[in-house]
Amino acid sequence: MTSLRFVLTPACLAVGLCIASLGAQAQTTKAPKVQLWMDVSTGTMAGMPEMDSLPGGGGMLGGLMGGVGGGAQGRAGGGNTSYGHARAMSIMPPRVIDIALHNTLRPGVEASQAIPPGMRMGESLPLIPPRAQPTQTEPGEVPQEYQQHQPKGRILLYWGCGASVRAGQPRVIDLARAKPTDYAQAFAGRAVPDRGPRVGPAYALYPNERNQVSLSRDSSLVGEHQVRGDGVPASMKFTLGAAQDLMPAIDLRTTGKPQDSMGTSWQPVRNARAYYLHAMSQSGDDLIMWSSAETPDTGMGLFDYLSPATIDRWLKERVLLQPETTQCAIPQGIFAGGGRDATPMLRMMAYGGESHIVYPPRPTDPKAAWEPEWAVRVRVKSHTMAMLGEEMQGRRGGMGAAPGAPSGGTGAYSSGMGGAPAGQPPAGDGGTDAGNVVNPVNLLRGIFGR
Repeated sequence: MTSLRFVLTPACLAVGLCIASLGAQAQTTKAPKVQLWMDVSTGTMAGMPEMDSLPGGGGMLGGLMGGVGGGAQGRAGGGNTSYGHARAMSIMPPRVIDIALHNTLRPGVEASQAIPPGMRMGESLPLIPPRAQPTQTEPGEVPQEYQQHQPKGRILLYWGCGASVRAGQPRVIDLARAKPTDYAQAFAGRAVPDRGPRVGPAYALYPNERNQVSLSRDSSLVGEHQVRGDGVPASMKFTLGAAQDLMPAIDLRTTGKPQDSMGTSWQPVRNARAYYLHAMSQSGDDLIMWSSAETPDTGMGLFDYLSPATIDRWLKERVLLQPETTQCAIPQGIFAGGGRDATPMLRMMAYGGESHIVYPPRPTDPKAAWEPEWAVRVRVKSHTMAMLGEEMQGRRGGMGAAPGAPSGGTGAYSSGMGGAPAGQPPAGDGGTDAGNVVNPVNLLRGIFGR
């Protein structure tokens, strides 16, 4: 018999908070005995074919922004070899799924998740306890390697869509004069608390050393899922719909040169609730940052999953762009001083929804006790990166130019969906040179003397 299912309002921040809020209605509640977290992410790089279609799984960019090269397994393309890449700006493989199971009845015991055929990842995924992993840096923290050095230079913050720099900009943070305790504050800005599971030996995760099969371009999560394992309730079946499915890749186009006002435009992304763009480059010892927000912020904490409540609040505060937005101009000349070796890099987020499923449903009697057997949270997002300006177009042989645009003339780029045919490297003079790819972390090294 198919079990009853109850989908809670996405306004709840997390399963625990959701249950707590319902408990405030004078109903005795307990935490679910078994909880499952699923994070799904789609990532691409403008002007490049999807990384899992390149020979060798796209190893040239293996370390870029959390992407993982090599280790390609199974039918669905290159694999991400460990849990946690969905939260990063991973583009290799382009589609990442992270699954974490916490079974309080049998913590740290292996389980499996039966999946619908449309995922194209086999009949089920093994969920295995993790090996020890290094602690990840929280958004807003200065990495330990940078704390050992006296920073230099400045951070120049620009914000807002528009062709011209607005009055009162840039906001300048002089790191050479700041106290060491001010460094983290300078980079913090807006951020949300980490709402991911604190994985450890008591959890079972996917991907893992046994299976690293990734989602393919044609994969879909829509359909029935079931978690099986020692101590897992037999009722732990749930159905995902279109709102919980993979988001499409962002079809981003950019035009203009760094000395001009550069344009960005994109096709609406299905299920996107909001957008955010952020660009950065280096000019000498200075780090220049721009964001599409209407408020000044370094923007480092916004590249993560956001709760529906946070999205709604930041849309109201004009931190995020409305879902109907399809273009945004970067002010003229803010990246003009960096030179050839400091090509600006743009990152873009399309924030999807967050769904909660809890079984059994909450009793209608507010005085009746509620003891959920299990709960599931599913989060989705899509992101892309682009190298701005026509210099990169020339260095990559014009790859990704807008249809009909002459190579080297307009500085126009599109996302990788329409680039080189799948399985073929891009045309041009050494378009796969990893040295031309800018990692934003390396921009920070110039400030902190590394």
